[in-house]
Amino acid sequence: MNYKTPLGFRDILPEEARARELATRLVQDLFASYEYEPIETPTLENQELMRTAGYRSSSPFKFFDAQGNLLIMRPDVTMQVARMCGSRLGDTQHTLRFRYTQRVFRESDDVITSDPREMTQMGVECIGADGVDADAEVISLFIQALRILGVEHFTLSVACVGVLNALLACCEASDEWKASLLKAFHASNFVELDELCEAYAESLSPVRAIPALARIRGGIEAIDQARKLLEPYGIKLDDLDALQRTIQLLIDEGFERYVRVDFSVMSSFDYYTGMVFEAYAPGVGSPLGSGGRYDHMLSVFGPDRPAAGFAFFLEQAMYAAEQEAQASDFDRPLRIAVPKGSLNPDSIEALAAAGLDVSRLDSPGRLLVISNPGVEYIIVRPSDAPVFVTLGAADCGICGKDSLLEAQSDCVELVDLGFGACRFIVAEPAQSSHNVEQRIQKRGYLRVATKYPHITQWFYDRCGQQVEIVQLHGNIELAPLTGLAERIVDITATGTTLKENNLVVVDEVLSSTARFIANPCAFRTNSAIRSLALKLKAHAQTMNYEPIAGASQSVPRKNTQFGEQIQDKLQDQS
Repeated sequence: MNYKTPLGFRDILPEEARARELATRLVQDLFASYEYEPIETPTLENQELMRTAGYRSSSPFKFFDAQGNLLIMRPDVTMQVARMCGSRLGDTQHTLRFRYTQRVFRESDDVITSDPREMTQMGVECIGADGVDADAEVISLFIQALRILGVEHFTLSVACVGVLNALLACCEASDEWKASLLKAFHASNFVELDELCEAYAESLSPVRAIPALARIRGGIEAIDQARKLLEPYGIKLDDLDALQRTIQLLIDEGFERYVRVDFSVMSSFDYYTGMVFEAYAPGVGSPLGSGGRYDHMLSVFGPDRPAAGFAFFLEQAMYAAEQEAQASDFDRPLRIAVPKGSLNPDSIEALAAAGLDVSRLDSPGRLLVISNPGVEYIIVRPSDAPVFVTLGAADCGICGKDSLLEAQSDCVELVDLGFGACRFIVAEPAQSSHNVEQRIQKRGYLRVATKYPHITQWFYDRCGQQVEIVQLHGNIELAPLTGLAERIVDITATGTTLKENNLVVVDEVLSSTARFIANPCAFRTNSAIRSLALKLKAHAQTMNYEPIAGASQSVPRKNTQFGEQIQDKLQDQS
């Protein structure tokens, strides 16, 4: 008999339950003092509701009821509030203020991080109030709620979606290109953002301003930087004026030390129409919570009304307060995940060129953590670097693009370092194509060995080919030589090992180089990471690394597109 709770679910014992009860009461009393009324929404919801409202995040649990309707356990409360207001309170003219504490359920395919699948979501929704006063009220409540829970050291990154939308509206680009750019922007993938804009933009195109917009960050004066960015294109936005007035109200309230303008903060939800914000705390691997203005969502369910609100997970906020009480991460230096193996020498050279102390890094012996003045290095496998960075064990790090895609990590991709170039290929024994096709014809599927099951599966899904994936961790080339598999999917730098084992490349998936990555929270709370990224990018631009051996000057266009598609799909999945 297995008495364990299901993966992602847990029991809460009395000591923690009492702390959660007290925290919930304190936060709800705060919301009530601003005349927010309690509401409750059903645990089960129609799946179509969430799709209609634009929710695309983690796949929720699904059920069929006796009538054959597809139901889900609620993954979010905001959409349910919009549905409730539109269907039941559509005739109400006065402002509605709601507060809630509800369990939400989110399924995750990422078994590496073992994300919780049941969480307590707390938040408020202000329906029917427009303008900067309502925006400032919502943000102020969010700040006060975190402080009540014991979180004092956090950064609230604030922006507005209108600037990016205005620039895109001026770009004569395809919808497909704009969709790719939005996904890169939402993921804070600065490398892909730069590549997309560089490949498309003419010298005076508004596209040129988009990468610069993603890098604007600072106090209230940063809004003027956004205005100057728009001036050459004749764009003037009321949204920027509203954002400035909102932040000024927060400053007047004494919250200046928390608020930072950061135009890289853009939610992947389509429904936000004005200001957006996210909160980040040192030592916590993911955002504490987020919110914004969503003026047109209610029109999906009934009369259109302005709306703004926020949500956060109680567990995440309490963890941040616990970290802060222990002061475990405030005093330590910048922590960088440095890869072993072939990427190691160039990584050390790049870090040294950026001005960091790299002594002992080239010969660590059995040391796994090296502490130098102002920096701490952890020595990891390249494939593990995204995990350490995503979960906050490292603030930033270096790994190959292939490791990022396979790990399905939630990292900020800052710099293409240029070294460690390799190809992601499909290979089989020379002169075996006929035998491979015969086996496919007979069995109906192809057996493929790889270290990269996620990327391999997406590649063959795209090809429309059924495959049986054999995951290996050692010499992949052995699989077709011993009859374990017909083909392999692997990375190659020179192609020498393939030739020596009589294997030939039959398809190319994508190309990969080393990337400098950062944890999203560390990136937005530690200015040293941004400074390091600038220095690493300058170093990469001065280097002339060898091109990928055996490949043409660029990967075939169809494979480049697949590389973008696979990244988008893996990011959506995670």
